[in-house]
Amino acid sequence: MSYLVNALSFLLELAFGAVAALFILRLLAEASRADFHNPLSQFVYRTTNPILAPIRRVLPNWRRINMAALLLVWLLMLIKRVVLFALLGVFPHVLGLVLLSIADTLDFIAMFYVVLIFIWSLMSLFQVEHYHPVYRLAGALVDPLLRPLRGRLVAGGLDFAPWVVMIVLLLARLLVVSPLTDLGARLALGL
Repeated sequence: MSYLVNALSFLLELAFGAVAALFILRLLAEASRADFHNPLSQFVYRTTNPILAPIRRVLPNWRRINMAALLLVWLLMLIKRVVLFALLGVFPHVLGLVLLSIADTLDFIAMFYVVLIFIWSLMSLFQVEHYHPVYRLAGALVDPLLRPLRGRLVAGGLDFAPWVVMIVLLLARLLVVSPLTDLGARLALGL
């Protein structure tokens, strides 16, 4: 039975992660002012706008942060946790569930950035066409994180800024997200 639950959990993580990735892309594209004329940006906008437009009437942006997209990512993580607990036959406490979904959202954003920086670094290492839509969008999304370190960590013609940012993001997962996840799990299970 646990094999089936593991398989269903994997499929749920995959499905919710794919949908959350679209809304995270929308959130980060707006925050970093990515080129709207990029075909990938237009795809993300057209895919997410029918869901975000009604919510944005009630929940406007805060500075350049699309609060509606952030709320939807958090709700996706909350629903995912509820379904995962239901698969296990556990009814969690609400406060623990809320903390777990916040931790899941932070973890997803951190890992999304790690993967995005890694992909962008590989593309720049192999000198992909600078007008490629993926390269342009990834560059626009990672630039706000890399800009403070750009040019300061160069050795032998290599810029180590992307690696430092990835290490900081992974440390944030270990030092911020993991304790929050542990606290949320203890509260959810009533321990």
